[in-house]
Amino acid sequence: MRALIFLDIDGTLLPFGGEDPYPVHQGPNGPPPAGHPLLDRVDPALGPRLLALGCVPVWATTWLDDANTLLAPWLGLPPLPVVDVASSTEDPPPGGRHWKTGPIVAWAAGRPFVWLDDEITGADRAWVAAHHPGPALLHRVDHRHGLREADLAVVRAWLRDAGCAPAPPRPA
Repeated sequence: MRALIFLDIDGTLLPFGGEDPYPVHQGPNGPPPAGHPLLDRVDPALGPRLLALGCVPVWATTWLDDANTLLAPWLGLPPLPVVDVASSTEDPPPGGRHWKTGPIVAWAAGRPFVWLDDEITGADRAWVAAHHPGPALLHRVDHRHGLREADLAVVRAWLRDAGCAPAPPRPA
């Protein structure tokens, strides 16, 4: 079964809070489209690298459908499903966990998943371990730098160890 990969944007794909100036990226068609003034901080090479993980990508961000309108084309991603993390009824959730944790676990419905976010804590990991029957990796990304190769290496190793790695391509 292919694992899901839940993607946050702010602080995960879009770095912030570090030292300026941030690298400015150009996409294959030049600068990013208008719509978000910081979109050029997102490395468009992340799209193919995320797809290469072999997971089913899902947005888990307050950007909601704007993620598909603004960011997916910049990353070369198709429109992705969106977890409605903003509709959580727990305000704030008990135990210090993130307000996205419950909606993500509900959306996963027992499937193996990876969650990439810059606000994950031990409280989230403990809650997921107690409430999600499948394997899950909750990986905290450094918001100052955003998703990097070292983060993707952690995900690849976890997918392999959890038995969720994609099958090797078949010879033609």
